[in-house]
Amino acid sequence: MKSLFRCPLCAKALTREEHRCLCPTGHSFDRAAEGYTHLLPANQKNSKNPGDDKQMVAARCAFLDRGYYAPLQETLAALAAQLLENTPSPVLLDSGCGEGYYTAGLAAALPHAAVAGIDISKFAVRRAAKRVPQGEFAVASAYHLPIADASVHLLANIFSPLSAQEFERVLVPGGHFLYVVPSERHLWQMKQVLYDAPYENPVKQENYEGFVWQQAVPLRYTVTLDRQQDIMALFGMTPYAWKTPKAGVERLSQLTALETEIGFDIHIYHKA
Repeated sequence: MKSLFRCPLCAKALTREEHRCLCPTGHSFDRAAEGYTHLLPANQKNSKNPGDDKQMVAARCAFLDRGYYAPLQETLAALAAQLLENTPSPVLLDSGCGEGYYTAGLAAALPHAAVAGIDISKFAVRRAAKRVPQGEFAVASAYHLPIADASVHLLANIFSPLSAQEFERVLVPGGHFLYVVPSERHLWQMKQVLYDAPYENPVKQENYEGFVWQQAVPLRYTVTLDRQQDIMALFGMTPYAWKTPKAGVERLSQLTALETEIGFDIHIYHKA
């Protein structure tokens, strides 16, 4: 069966077999029992196990499965269906798919689409492959996508590294990518607990060569986290987990409930 991925070593098309993916040159890549393929060469790794570790992925899965970010999943799915409504056999790529929560929503909205996802964390991709069994997943870098030129109709990038040059390469002419970023006051009440002088997130519209920005779809709502483990799981999903003073973390860890603003902007770009 033809794979959506290409060989990361020679860029030739891959054929998907039961236990491996194979290119015409003879490069072979094992398919894990969970259904994903490892397509991250050693020279593209910055550590033995790059990306989110097993515990971080598990915590994020538990948080997302509680539905706190369901409005974002639903909005992305609706936008994807709208953008691809006139495309007969679309290909969707979730770059930085994580554990596949948003990929699953997109796939459900696009039942006739071929779905692929990549992430640099093998622990995340393992879960994504289980969550979306009809999709094709690989451990790979967003900066070296194992995807053929001009083969993707819609690319999603949700809180993940962005490589505009690679995105432009793999998208078909007229294709789109959806780029999700936090709004100014995303998690504002959490930040008030963590920091003595919290500041709003800097927000600006970015322009990328080869793309035309079309619009930003705002999404704003409030959630109440009613379990301490949910509060800390959300904290662990954010960059604040790496740079918050110990006193702020201790204050947050003592809370049993937290009501906070949630804000996302979904930027839609069109390949020129």
